[in-house]
Amino acid sequence: MRTKISWPNRAAWRRTAMVAAATLIAVAPALAHHSFTMFDMTKRITLVGSVTSFEWSNPHTYIEIDVTGEDGELKHWSIELGSPSILQSSGWKFSSLKKGDKTTLVINPLKSGLAGGFLYTATLPDGRVLSNGPMRQR
Repeated sequence: MRTKISWPNRAAWRRTAMVAAATLIAVAPALAHHSFTMFDMTKRITLVGSVTSFEWSNPHTYIEIDVTGEDGELKHWSIELGSPSILQSSGWKFSSLKKGDKTTLVINPLKSGLAGGFLYTATLPDGRVLSNGPMRQR
């Protein structure tokens, strides 16, 4: 014998389904945001150059740096870091880098080959070596 669902129960199920769907839709961008698939985490390259800007902002901090390549050509790189709150736990401050600072960055490059990457370590002008958060300490 089939049990017939009365209208109030059907409405409760519909409400529950709508809340679940809305929750999944709201959470999806947050999960997608933390993907590192664009970076080649199996490779590391070293960049030595001059900082053009240090963008201390949420959700990610960026180092913009000009690097002279082996061919003598100047190339601009955009390097992504974690959030300021994560970086602070590794010793970073909003004033750690400024325009014109000479620095050495070790990065995981973009898979696309474009001039960008995800920071592994940075050697600051004062000689300190900082990582991209406590989980990336050497």
